Amino acid sequence: MASEQQVKQYLSYWFQLGKKVLIHNGREALLPKPVINGDCYSEEFEKCWQQILLPESGDCYLEGTDETIAQLLTPAWDVSSCSRCAMPVPVMNVGVASLVCPCFDLSSWPNTELPTPRSPIDTQRRLKDIRDRLPIVNQKDD
Repeated sequence: MASEQQVKQYLSYWFQLGKKVLIHNGREALLPKPVINGDCYSEEFEKCWQQILLPESGDCYLEGTDETIAQLLTPAWDVSSCSRCAMPVPVMNVGVASLVCPCFDLSSWPNTELPTPRSPIDTQRRLKDIRDRLPIVNQKDD
């Protein structure tokens, strides 16, 4: 089962490549910018996520896909990596799912010369982890 965090990450990665989420059964498209703000998702992204979760938003799905976000949040679905581009894609746990990755209509993807989409990073924690792994050198005063 795909967790809420996995589905948020799935959307955030595709938003970073310019894919939109279609809400109100495809009548409105949303693309929050920026997606990431430092060590967390941006306020725009969080507002978009909350709007997706509202029942009034109807069926919501990533541009170029058939699965709704509500479906992805059920036990029938998981999020895995595309074998072509390594981006997150929905995978049905049971039954037959679509074999189309949302990257199919991105002519410039995959592009190994560009940074890949990412999740928010707590840089202070990462630097502390690096610092903690460095060997401690005893210095003597001469």
